[in-house]
Amino acid sequence: MRNDRLSLEEIARQVDAKALDYCALSDRIWSMPELAFEEHRSVAEQCTILEREGFRITTNAGGIPTAFVAEYGQGGPVVGILGEYDALPELSQVPGSLKHEFATQGADGHGCGHNLLGAGSALAAAALKEALAIEGIAGTVRYYGCPAEESGGGKTYLARAGLFDDVDVAFCWHPHVINEVSATSTLAEIQVYFRFHGRATHAAMSPHMGRSALDAVELMNVGVNYMREHMPTDARVHYAVTHTGGDAPNTVQAYAESLYSIRSPLLPDAQRLFARVKKIAEGAALMTETTLVVQIAGGSSNIIPNRVLQEVMYENLCRIGPPTFDEADYAFAKQLRETALAEESVTANISSRDPSLSSKIFHEGVLSLSSREEVEMGTTDVGDVSWIVPTAQCHTACFAIGTEFHTWQLVTQGKLPAAHKGMILAARTIATTAADCLRNPAIIIRARAELKERLGSHSYVCPIPPEVMPEDLRKKLA
Repeated sequence: MRNDRLSLEEIARQVDAKALDYCALSDRIWSMPELAFEEHRSVAEQCTILEREGFRITTNAGGIPTAFVAEYGQGGPVVGILGEYDALPELSQVPGSLKHEFATQGADGHGCGHNLLGAGSALAAAALKEALAIEGIAGTVRYYGCPAEESGGGKTYLARAGLFDDVDVAFCWHPHVINEVSATSTLAEIQVYFRFHGRATHAAMSPHMGRSALDAVELMNVGVNYMREHMPTDARVHYAVTHTGGDAPNTVQAYAESLYSIRSPLLPDAQRLFARVKKIAEGAALMTETTLVVQIAGGSSNIIPNRVLQEVMYENLCRIGPPTFDEADYAFAKQLRETALAEESVTANISSRDPSLSSKIFHEGVLSLSSREEVEMGTTDVGDVSWIVPTAQCHTACFAIGTEFHTWQLVTQGKLPAAHKGMILAARTIATTAADCLRNPAIIIRARAELKERLGSHSYVCPIPPEVMPEDLRKKLA
């Protein structure tokens, strides 16, 4: 058996040899931002480069046109590496600008760094398969091209279709302002449309004949706001009015709808909260004499942490070490921080883990692996994978400290060399950790035993009903 350092050194060599191509891939995807389930060009770019690497490509994975699987090798163990590439609406931005400056007015943008995420995960898969071939280690490397993480839960659909059932371990990462292995869980989420149908009429001449769907939407929102006082403090309920029924005030609106996001640390709790929200919607329909149609549009499960994999990934992240930022990186980040970043931000609120970070521009260390398993107040469809497969993920510093997700400030940094450096670190960390699992199957056995113990008598139940398909959501978001 070869020593542990060989895979690390070989993978680092492979990552470095391929880095320019995958940084260019990230930049191309940054320049063609596509929303949930519409990432056709981004998928084509990823498939082209991975097919050139020798991966077998399966498109239309799980019946989703913008999902695919790239596979190399055969037999077990099977390592899954998760990638994303969807953007966010109306976050177009001129790259490298120190002010909010649309590249195209009203267009979309990569406000969560998924251009980096997908390219970095693909780089990890490509480097891993080369290193395994050189070292003669058996196993299968499988890259999952996952759409619609931001809205719709692409991985949830893939999980429902059984695409992760034969995977032994799974890895992913996310661009961030810090370097760490994540030890947190996340909120489970149910996304639901509440659609009210009423009766149109002239609002002045015959108002008594009308039944306002917009009134029902507003009354529902008022009712939910009163409910907030009587729900768990770690739950979240928020909404958007997605259809107001038109812009003519002299016509009673015959149709209106809202999209709700209902979140809680555990999926059963989110489902119970959804039942309460649904009763409020039914009450609003009763009060306005409208009819109500409720449609689940998406959902994600909470993450099941896996300490076995976290510890292996943390050891590798520490061995590889953080990215080194140069004077040009610092010059831009310092200007951005002085002119455009919030003094108080969620991502900057990490001084409790390392007090020195509050005064730093970039994170050039590695945060210690937290011994406490807390719940992060966000949602990701990685949670659905983690119920089926032992899963671990890292964060790497791609952006200046103080940068918030889903903002133009993050978009403007998405093609800079600093972002590429964090992406390369993530690729090395994922590939090396996966190689450890393939070289030493005992890690996989322990990780799967931990997952079984954490789940206890529970098993994965997809939060999206079998009759709901992505195209239904895509039509409503169009």
